[in-house]
Amino acid sequence: MKVFLPPRNRRLGTVDYLGLIGLAGLLVARFIPVAKLIPFWGCVLRERTGWPCLGCGLTRVADRVAHFNFVGAWEANPLGTVAAVLFALAAVAMVVHLVFAVPIPEIQLSLREWKAFQVVMPVIVLVNYAYVVVKTRFPHLLL
Repeated sequence: MKVFLPPRNRRLGTVDYLGLIGLAGLLVARFIPVAKLIPFWGCVLRERTGWPCLGCGLTRVADRVAHFNFVGAWEANPLGTVAAVLFALAAVAMVVHLVFAVPIPEIQLSLREWKAFQVVMPVIVLVNYAYVVVKTRFPHLLL
């Protein structure tokens, strides 16, 4: 892995776009009760089968992270909590970058590191999903 520090700039990059998405999402989660306003909001798969989908708990995660309830967010969906916190950090980095022209480091992965990432990420998603399934369907198995 190589890390590059570009010169001072205010050009929009990947972290800035992720920060914009994160800021918008967290502001909506903070100030608009989406799950209460939209009557059909919910997981259709879970309502019909009792089994959670891969994204089950993400609305609760966004709401809880936006209200600084990290423990509750973690209980809803651990990987979603990590993603929401990373989006929030990207939003902070975006503001610092665009206001003060502080450069954001650029990371370049080697081909081997990229392939390892492509193997590890699906495993992490599956482990997270297994946790969500066990938590919702078999809560007695968790301590």
